[in-house]
Formats: sequence, C-alpha cells, structure tokens
Amino acid sequence: MTTEPTLAPSETTLTASGIARLANVGRAAVSNWRRRYADFPTPVGGTPTSPSFDAREVEHWLRRHGRLHQAGTDEWAWRHIESYQPAAQLSDALGIAGALLLVRADQSPAAGTAPPAPKQLVTRLRALDPGLATMVGTLLPKQWTAQLSTLLGAVDQLGVEQGPESAFEYLHHRYVSSAHSMSGLAGTPDTVAEVMLALAGPGDVTFDFTSGTGSILRMAADRALTRGAATRCYAQEINPRYALITMLRLWLLHLRTRRSRPDAAPPVVHVGDSLLADALPDLRADVVVANFPFGVHEWGHDKLAYDPRWTYGLPPRTEPELAWVQHALAHLAPGGTAVVLMPPAAASRPAGRRVRAELIRRGALRAVVALPAGLMPPTGIGLHVWVLTQPDPHQPPPGDLLVVNTTTAPDQPLADTVATAWSAYRSPAYAELPGVHRTVSAIDVLDDQVDLTPQRHLPHTGDLAADPARVIARISEFDKLLDQLRRGLPAVRQTPDTPLRDAPQADVADLIRSGSISVHRATARSRSTGTTATATAVVLTAADILSGSPATGTTTRTDDEPGPEVRPGDILVPVIGRRISARVAAPEQVGAELGPGTQLIRVDTTRFDPWFISGVISRTDNLRIAGRAASTGNGAVRIDVRRLSIPVLPLSQQRAYGEAFRRLVEFRATLERASATGATLAREISDGLTSGDLGISS
Repeated sequence: MTTEPTLAPSETTLTASGIARLANVGRAAVSNWRRRYADFPTPVGGTPTSPSFDAREVEHWLRRHGRLHQAGTDEWAWRHIESYQPAAQLSDALGIAGALLLVRADQSPAAGTAPPAPKQLVTRLRALDPGLATMVGTLLPKQWTAQLSTLLGAVDQLGVEQGPESAFEYLHHRYVSSAHSMSGLAGTPDTVAEVMLALAGPGDVTFDFTSGTGSILRMAADRALTRGAATRCYAQEINPRYALITMLRLWLLHLRTRRSRPDAAPPVVHVGDSLLADALPDLRADVVVANFPFGVHEWGHDKLAYDPRWTYGLPPRTEPELAWVQHALAHLAPGGTAVVLMPPAAASRPAGRRVRAELIRRGALRAVVALPAGLMPPTGIGLHVWVLTQPDPHQPPPGDLLVVNTTTAPDQPLADTVATAWSAYRSPAYAELPGVHRTVSAIDVLDDQVDLTPQRHLPHTGDLAADPARVIARISEFDKLLDQLRRGLPAVRQTPDTPLRDAPQADVADLIRSGSISVHRATARSRSTGTTATATAVVLTAADILSGSPATGTTTRTDDEPGPEVRPGDILVPVIGRRISARVAAPEQVGAELGPGTQLIRVDTTRFDPWFISGVISRTDNLRIAGRAASTGNGAVRIDVRRLSIPVLPLSQQRAYGEAFRRLVEFRATLERASATGATLAREISDGLTSGDLGISS
C-alpha cells in the first residue's frame, strides 16, 4: 500500500539524504537540484557540508516538481520516527512506536480505532508489564501533540498492514542501520546468532546478560516456537534504551507464543551492569548466550576482587572477557550450555593463561570456534565463539577440547558447519574433518601458553598432501572451465534504442489480480502441540535456489499440509537476501516442495517468458522497491516481489532477452565455480612445489 505523505510539522528538518529518500533518488540528484533550480528551498540549519532543510518546504517543492515518491507505509512510518522532535534519541521514538504496536497486538482493536492517548497507552502497558509501562511513560509527553499524533497514526497503519510484530521488526532493523553509524550500536548479525544458537541447543530458560536490543534472545524464542515449544527469556542490559527495545521485541513475540502455548511465561528484562549489579544472582538457565563488549578494562576489577563467581580464578584487570565467561558459568544450570562471542586475542593473551588453564583442567570449556573475518561490522577480524558447560563434580572432566576453524570449512552455511562439528564431537564415534575440526586433549593444551586458537591446533590445508597426478588433471579441467567461461557471456552491443528502454510497465500486483501471474510461498507449518502425526518432508531451500541444486532441506509437517510444489517454468526467489536472485526452476528442482524462506512466481507462459521475468525482477535497483528490512543485522531484506513492476514486451522479444538472462545466470555459476576451483588449485600447486612433489616445466 502507498500513502500520500502527511506534511511534517514546520520544526522538522531534513538532510540531503532524507530528501533523497523522499524522492527515491541518490544524494547526487539532490545536489544537482540545488544547483539547477532557483526555487529549491534554502538551508535552515546544519553545516555547509551537511545542510538541513525545512521538511514542509521540501515536500511542497517535490510535489510541485512532480518528484515526490509515493513511498509505502513502512517508509513513511520510519520517516516520522526519524523526525520526532521531542525524542532525546532516535531510540525514544522507536520505543513509543513499539509500545503502541504491543498494545495493539495485545488487544486487537477494531479497524479504524484511533491510537490510545499517552495516558491510556501507559495504563494498557501496565497490565502487561509494570516495568515496561514505567520506561515508556518517561518517553511520552503528558498531552497530545500534532507530531505525536502523526507518528502514532503512521505506525498504527504499518501495524495493520504488516502485523504489529513484523512492523516493529522492520522499524528495529531501520533503527539498527541508523544507530550503527550514529551511536556505535553493533547488534549481533543473524549469521553469528545462528551459529551461537546451533551450539547452545534448545532450553526451557534462556539468558542473555548483555542483550543489546535482544537479537539473540528473540531468535532463540522464535526457534523454540517453530518447534512447538517455548523458552522463557531473561535479559539484563546496561543501556536502558536498548533494554526497552529488547522488552518490546520479546513481548511482541511472547504474545504470538501465547496463542499456541497459553502457559508460556513472559520475558523478564532488567536494566543494569551485569558484573557490578547482577539483577538475577539466583538464576540458573539452560542456555546462556552473550555478545558482550570487548576490551572494557574498567569493569570493576577492584570492587569484585572477592566475588564468588570467580571459581576459575580472579580475572586480571586486562582480561574482562574472562570475567564475562565466569559470569556466564555462574548462571548456568547443570547440563546447560553457555555460548559467548570472544575476541581472538583472549585465546592466547599471557595475562589470562591461568584462568584459561583452569577452564580446560576442570572441563568447563568444551569448544572454541574461529569465525571468518568480517561477520561483525565494524570490526574486520575473525572472532571466536567459546562453548562452555557446567562441570559435574561427580564426573571426571571430558578431557578433550573441540577446535573448529570455519575459514577452511566446505562451502556450506556457517551454522551447518559448526552444528555438524559440535554434533560429531558429542557423539560416541567422533571423526575429525582434517583442517576444519578436531579434538585436542587437555594435556596438549596445558602448556606454558595455554593457547586456545583453533588454527594453532589444526593442520593447515596446505599440510594435507595432494596427489601430484590429481593436481595435473585438475589443471587440465581448469583450462576447460576457463574456455567455458569465456564463451558464456551473451553477445551484446551498444545501441541508443532498445525495446526495454521505453517499454510500458505493468505492476506485478495488478497482474496477480488479473490471474496472469501468481506468487506462492511455503505453507506455514503447524505449531500445534496436539496429537496430529507429523512427517519429515524434503524441501527446497534458499541455498538450493541459488545453486540450482535439488532440494536438500527438511521440515516437519502434518500429512494434510504439503507446501506448493515447483513446476516447470516456475521462477524461484529466496524470501530474504542482500539482492533479488530470481532463478527459473532447474529440472532437478521440479516436483520439489517449497521450504521456509522461499517463494515462487508462476506466470502464464502464453504471455510471459520465465527467464525474461526472472531477469528483469533481479535488477539491482528493484531491491530498494521490493525489499522490506528483515530482522537481521547483516543488511539483508525481506523481498516482496508484489511491489515490483515489469516491462511489457511482445513474447518474441521477451524470449530473446530471456535467453540472454539465462546465459548470464549460467555465466555467474561458472564464474563462481572457476573462482573456487582456481583458489584451491593455486594452493595445491604451491604446496606441491614447496614439498617437492611437483616440479617446474621447462
């Protein structure tokens, strides 16, 4: 749905970036307008390099010149949050928006009901959580203001269109993206959270003592709900604004959980310093997860010198991460698992050697996983994940430490690599994967350094001898692959006039209504805990779509709820991604069932060529139109193809373009294969030369 913009109050200002979003153009276009048009509004504030403009004047100018983009409700809601002036910080406006959405989710008002006044909002929140009501009450003005009314109205409409929980997740994603550049907020990306939860496993009670805005906890609770279970979430966060966002996100998900699990307990969130003022000293959780701040040397070393949590030794002042590790263990129930994110230096710094040794000696530290670099912006280093369990004093320590180096893992999802290694480690018949994971005995770790860095204990892939004859054969195969790559690009030419340049556009939503196009997603899986028998189904995953491989995913379903099956000519699109990657179904995928995170477009082939449609909707610019922010911290968006339009061309011209798009998809696949093969081949040749197994041809 699109809405005509409500003019902002006169005190609201916009930067050039804000104007660009209003017009759906780049900042360069705004600079060009300022130079070309004498009537462009003059700056009212800011700096010469970053001026600000009166929002009302800007909107009038854009409308007058026909440049005001008809943004969706989601975009307008976010703009009103950004421009809410009484808020001391952006998070304050987000907290107000989340409070309204939570009340709406709890009470399901009739359509058209006006948003509650500030006093009513606080009263309704108090019935859910008095602490939450108090926090929101400090953000609200005592009386209505025009800007507050506009903000609540836009957010309320977004909640009607997307549902309160999805609406707040969208707004949270926008907040994290903005707050990261303004205040240093770096949430836990979904990729990293998935790894941590794959290692932690399920539990009835989950605790995060540095929750940030609650991303790991929310993913844990959502996963439990998918399994038809529930986990009670406990959190502590030092920043009250982040704590409020955590509370709102968890409460919105809790309301959804209550529909299938009425006995589910509500989340508990405390504000405060977890080390200096532990709000939950008696809590023992099945799962403890944390992405705590690194390198904060003023963590309370002197005040906590005799703290009972230091059962593995007093952490040195320069080793705050080892204080957090012992805090996690202190809150772990017998049989539970703690998973914490660590800087790689914590595995080898001399100051922490004694505490590391005690963690190994008593069997508390079970695994150290090295992650690839760049997963946690803004840092570019590869972080570590430590997995800990509460030692049983009546049992001997396990003795072996699992080390995993995901940077050398096979080409598969990171969470799958880690989960496979952890599952193998806990099985009676463990088998290492050379270069990727192995177990190290405690005696081999407890030397003068107690260096836990996985790469130190794993052989380099270059240490694994390669068969010279196989290397020579792979060089020949690589030559053929390069020939295939050179011939893969479609023939193109420069021309001032092409059919696509001025082709009329048809909205996908209109084509769906006409019946010439349909969009299908995976069937929502039942979360019922009844006695209906379930079956395991093999389904198509997003990774299968991108690779063109047969279905490899699995899901459980009742026998009477199969998902949509893929037919020849169907266009497959992952629901979430950093770009739109549409692919026409490969023969091996036909007949497969759609899995979670996938969608398909089915076209009338008498009017549309599937390869043409897949090519035009994969255009880079379309991501801005079709994308709605997903609950991720890695820039991925939720793709709604119904928001797009497609050019209208005769079928014969569509097929010509479609053939070019098909060849480009094959070219990309060949290019990726050549890149991976070339890197491996270069390493094997280098290793063969240095080992003497290969010689240089004259």
